[in-house]
Amino acid sequence: MIFAATTSHPWIGSLQAELDALQAALLLGDAAGVERASAAMQAVLRQAPRGADMTNPESTLHRDTQVAAQRFAQLRQAVLRANAQNERALGSLLPQQALQRQPTYGRMVKPSSLGGAGRGFLSA
Repeated sequence: MIFAATTSHPWIGSLQAELDALQAALLLGDAAGVERASAAMQAVLRQAPRGADMTNPESTLHRDTQVAAQRFAQLRQAVLRANAQNERALGSLLPQQALQRQPTYGRMVKPSSLGGAGRGFLSA
């Protein structure tokens, strides 16, 4: 779901726009787009406003920032899940190469006679 909410602060509008771009790139499976959107998101985060409005829990800016942070956390979890699925697929298709990589979640267990299956697991 792409957000098109009106906001009270221009920085929140920029942050929401970058979240939209990141979400769109994720949905399209565009790895280069995800990298670009992530870099743009970091640039916007570096420009976060400082001051009483940001720390006052009653301010609109504070509430809008909390909503954006929650949305970003959800997108991050989606990225981690997709990465874990890719690692599992790699482990099944190329078991020797998968042994050389660290898994996203959990730990690697001793190689089994099952080939790629059973080597890694998700603890999430």
